[in-house]
Amino acid sequence: MPRYATIDVGTNAVLLLVADRQPDGRFQAVRERAEITRLGRGVDKSRRLSPEGMEDTLQVLSAFASEARNLGAEAIAVSATSAARDAENGAGFLSAARQRAGVTVDIISGELEAQLCFTSAWADFGRDASGPLVVMDTGGGSTEFIYGDTQGRVSFCHSFDVGSVRMSERYVTSDPLTAGDRARVEAHLRETFSALPPCPPGARLVGMSGTVTTLFAVQHAIAPYDSERVHGGTLLRVQLEALADKLCGLPLAERQKLPGLLPRREDVIPAGCLILLEGLRALGLDRCLVSDRGLCWGLLAHRFGATRS
Repeated sequence: MPRYATIDVGTNAVLLLVADRQPDGRFQAVRERAEITRLGRGVDKSRRLSPEGMEDTLQVLSAFASEARNLGAEAIAVSATSAARDAENGAGFLSAARQRAGVTVDIISGELEAQLCFTSAWADFGRDASGPLVVMDTGGGSTEFIYGDTQGRVSFCHSFDVGSVRMSERYVTSDPLTAGDRARVEAHLRETFSALPPCPPGARLVGMSGTVTTLFAVQHAIAPYDSERVHGGTLLRVQLEALADKLCGLPLAERQKLPGLLPRREDVIPAGCLILLEGLRALGLDRCLVSDRGLCWGLLAHRFGATRS
């Protein structure tokens, strides 16, 4: 059966998915990997990818591409999102990726990123037609919102330039966060999300990204990380409110000790939690479903012509 791979180069992390396309058209994962490389470090201020961020990301991208080929992937689709979109030297990163990893990286628009995330979420949570679906993808540099009806038709999608890395670099000045730091993050998010149209009546929210899965893992002390326990779980708004207080109040050294909090996320997870929480508040919802599958799955369907069920 045909085997394909997708790689998502995000602002904070690089993700790999290798999957077989089954005879019925569904995809079955063979390998999933993620490494935090922080490609977007400093981009919000400098508008340029740093040499360190590019080098760390290129090393992982090369390793993931080799791994996919060694596993027999006949084609590899690679996308880059917020950091590469925003950087003035994004073309240099694309050229280096071709030379070192032998892959062509497509810098996708925020709107396409949103559509691909919705495709993934719909495959897992939308087919029971129990109501409209809203998807929130909280990344390192941007956050996407997508509204879809019971038939999977998208009625609204938008990419906002708020993410856990971007908000941390812009507003967090101390460890732990001061009340002023937190207030500035929250004020910016509330102003940004005020542009959202009203949430469709009866809608369910699906949250996806490493931020969302990490918050669920911390809430339930899931260590080591177990995707089967995380995917399809639920985070309540009251839980996120308590988590936000805890994460913002703990110094970095103490956050590092929390079960379920993976290394290299501890510095940006307070801002990530505030983004998800303010998203729920803006939508007027009290909970969100948790997806462990994101853009890589949507890109798989988009590029290789089949969907998961």
